[in-house]
Amino acid sequence: MDEIVKAALKKWPQVPHCYGWLALDARGDWYMRDDRIQHAGPFPQVKGSRILHRKLVEFIERNYEPDAQGCWYFQNGPQRVYVQLEAAPWVWRVRWDGLAPELRSHTGLAAVAATAWLDAQGRLYLACDLGFGIIHSQDMLDAAQAVESGLWLPQALDIAQAAQRFGFVLAPQPGAKKPPAGG
Repeated sequence: MDEIVKAALKKWPQVPHCYGWLALDARGDWYMRDDRIQHAGPFPQVKGSRILHRKLVEFIERNYEPDAQGCWYFQNGPQRVYVQLEAAPWVWRVRWDGLAPELRSHTGLAAVAATAWLDAQGRLYLACDLGFGIIHSQDMLDAAQAVESGLWLPQALDIAQAAQRFGFVLAPQPGAKKPPAGG
């Protein structure tokens, strides 16, 4: 977490949390969802405005983490801005060098895969040392090479059970309860 964010938390510890205004899609893109967009429909059917300002995206990604209930948020100074997730808290980027896959999160963190999962739509997910995430759609060719080489052995995943199984919340709400992780 940025030092300026830590300082703001100390200075203003009672700022209320924010829900519904920030979302992460299955390609690792961030979206602002103002009142008008929130009333127009749920995420991801109505996404909102994609955040394109690189420095803002970097700030969000440096200050992105889960709470004890498995709700992911961006700490924006003294305010915790909860994130709606389209698929999972992480979006994995994969590069295949011919020997092994290199994994990075949508935030740029290196990751190590533990288990692979495939949903009924053919989307590939990985449970990694950082947590659970979906493979970016543009990286499926490199991911397929890891599967074909036997490094990743996908198991069937009922996507409706993924959040509970891996301990995260897709749409945080005030007072959310932690799903039991059992991934």
